[in-house]
Amino acid sequence: MLMKNKRLFIILSSLLALLLIPFIAMQFTDEVNWSRLDFLVMGALLFCVGLAIDFILQRVSKPSKRLALIATVIIGFVMIWAELAVGIF
Repeated sequence: MLMKNKRLFIILSSLLALLLIPFIAMQFTDEVNWSRLDFLVMGALLFCVGLAIDFILQRVSKPSKRLALIATVIIGFVMIWAELAVGIF
């Protein structure tokens, strides 16, 4: 039980650290202009990716399968992120 809480804490703190990057950049430049909805969507997307990777690490024991599944999750994340970024322009 304690290990699950520790993993969840790591996922959430990593998510917060990644979301701080555009938040801090918004303070210094006008090139980064995220709304609350942008932060909410990216937070949800990163949280799902973190949970998916944690699930894979817990359930899959063969390293080659782990690598393939995690790569698939990350590629899926990048594709969704790219589609969302194109929709802005």
